[in-house]
Amino acid sequence: MRNNIMVNQEYCLERTDSELVALALTKADYFACLIKRYEHQLVVYIKRISGLNHEDAEDILQEVFIKVFYNLNDFDSGLKFSSWIYRITHNETMSELRRRHSRPTVIIDDEEWESLACNTDLIKEINSQYDRALIEKIFNQLSEKYREVLLLRFVEDLDYRAISDILRLPINTVGTLVARARQKFKQEFIKTNPDRYDRAK
Repeated sequence: MRNNIMVNQEYCLERTDSELVALALTKADYFACLIKRYEHQLVVYIKRISGLNHEDAEDILQEVFIKVFYNLNDFDSGLKFSSWIYRITHNETMSELRRRHSRPTVIIDDEEWESLACNTDLIKEINSQYDRALIEKIFNQLSEKYREVLLLRFVEDLDYRAISDILRLPINTVGTLVARARQKFKQEFIKTNPDRYDRAK
């Protein structure tokens, strides 16, 4: 689904996602603008939630864009396009992992791990310096549903409405899951590092 036709990129940059979808429905060349807008962040997202290498992530992304292109007529304009394409990307990635019988391995850089620890109040709660290996270990002990909402909320920086659309869950359920995930994150720390937590108290 790589683009071989030149379109006016400056014009594309000035258009909203909804406008580009409408343009792509009348002239397929403009789908290249949506590819260019989303390809980097989506390949990073695929790698984050799967642990796959760059080449495999790009193969999944290729399938995502093909699926998006052929289902563009069915896009619900009541949704944000970004949420819709994230949902397709998420589902395509999970399907590939199931096909491989693989468990997701989260790949996040140091700055993002620290952000995750701060946003779950773990650093403040234990009065401790950031420890990437420890935070990563705790995170990977969480169930998939909790890892998903923490990643989408605090690493992808998506709001509850977007997460609701991506995971197809009621927005109140998303809020509950985020709260529970934060609590579970702390509980896992206490369980695996009771001495360190006690000293902080």
